[in-house]
Amino acid sequence: MEIIIGIVCLLVGAGVTVVLMRNAKSGSLREAEAKVDQARAEAEQVMTDARRTAETMRKEALLEAKEEIIKNRQAAEAEERQRKLEIRSLENRVMQREESLDRRNDALDKREHQLSSQQSQLDRKSRELDDLRTRQAAELERIAELSREDAHKELLDTVRSEVTHEAATIIRESEQKVRAESQKTAREIISLAIQRCASDHTAEVTVTSVHIPSDDLKGRIIGREGRNIRTFEQISGVNLVIDDTPETVVLSSFDPVRRETARVALENLIADGRIHPARIEEMYEKAAALVDERVQEAGEQAVFDCGIHDLHPEIVKTLGALRYRTSFGQNVLRHSIEVAELAAIMATELKMDPCQAKRAGLLHDLGKAVDHEVEGPHAVIGADLARRFGEKPAIVHAIEAHHGDIEPTTVLDVLIQAADAISASRPGARRESAENYIKRLEKLEEIANSRPGVERTYAMQAGREVHVMVQPDKVSDAESTVLAHDIARQIEEEMEYPGQVRVVVIRESRAMDIAK
Repeated sequence: MEIIIGIVCLLVGAGVTVVLMRNAKSGSLREAEAKVDQARAEAEQVMTDARRTAETMRKEALLEAKEEIIKNRQAAEAEERQRKLEIRSLENRVMQREESLDRRNDALDKREHQLSSQQSQLDRKSRELDDLRTRQAAELERIAELSREDAHKELLDTVRSEVTHEAATIIRESEQKVRAESQKTAREIISLAIQRCASDHTAEVTVTSVHIPSDDLKGRIIGREGRNIRTFEQISGVNLVIDDTPETVVLSSFDPVRRETARVALENLIADGRIHPARIEEMYEKAAALVDERVQEAGEQAVFDCGIHDLHPEIVKTLGALRYRTSFGQNVLRHSIEVAELAAIMATELKMDPCQAKRAGLLHDLGKAVDHEVEGPHAVIGADLARRFGEKPAIVHAIEAHHGDIEPTTVLDVLIQAADAISASRPGARRESAENYIKRLEKLEEIANSRPGVERTYAMQAGREVHVMVQPDKVSDAESTVLAHDIARQIEEEMEYPGQVRVVVIRESRAMDIAK
């Protein structure tokens, strides 16, 4: 409004100036004054009109602002009412849920009380029945003037004499029937087993000892001042243990392929008879070439047996190295082939791609060939190898998830887990006894239960996972993380186990209030 008044004043001043200039030129001062008065009056009128207009515009703007504020307030109040209704509805649902749970708990308590009462009645009636049976037997013995043993013997003799012929006839007929059907049944069982899993069920152990013809060779193997044994260990990277065991030397190494190479080289040296550093080096080179050839052949044969023809050559070679790797006495290469076959069978039943399942099953333990060289779980190592050599993401994910290192998200992941478990748990597959298995589970639960604040512990997935339930009022969220770490470290220090053990600490807390 002030700006408008200023503009009007400027216009009035300009008009007065123009009028004065005109009057000066005409020379009529009186007329100029009259015109100035008239212009001043007109300017005042314009200013009055401008003020009135500005005041009108200000009032209109205030009215519009008030209307907008009222509308926003009404919308906010409506939204607040809606939220209160939703909160009230949720509170009602929670209260109903709590009431339902309370009723269910009361019903369970009543049911438990009834069952306890019924059990007591059953126990009492059982005792009464035993007493009645005892009195009845004593009364029968008194009436028959025979003891229980005499009556039993006489009854058996009578029955035996009557049914001997009939029993012989029944047995003869049963034997004939069994002979007629046994061959057919045996063929069906064998064919079904071959269809389901055509693999060797014999457990293997990698050879780590070498037989020598006589103990005199031990001195020649050691050599003058130990130069032969030092040369052999430096070239092969395998520890050669020569002790008092008759006619035996032991090879020790975490690398199964290297240990096999050393075994072949040592056997060739013993057969040749010439044992000196130069000959050791020559024999080891020949043995390394032979073992590499065997590894390549084993990988190619496994791939051929599974019907897979487009694997990267490095994967084939790494796969062949599993020939010399065992897990609890089970050969890992044969186990991989078996998992591939089982996965393909189950995939076919589930209308999935059997080729993809067979490929993932064959490669699922690929990391065990190099896990002594690379740090980390063999499932993760194998997945990295498969990814590096161009395997599809679905195959890589199934390899990495088969021991739960990552969460299984596809049917193929679960399928490989199931096939791996079936192959490892079938009779004869692994050497671990049921007693040792139970002791390992009990030890896992004992370690977790020894920690303060632990309420319950469950060893799951054949001892590969431990769920620890803690008391929420004694263990906080931060302490749960520390507890999981401490339990895992204690398991590593005190136990021996295959693969990994995942420790999951579960803490549940609830807060409840009642609106009155």
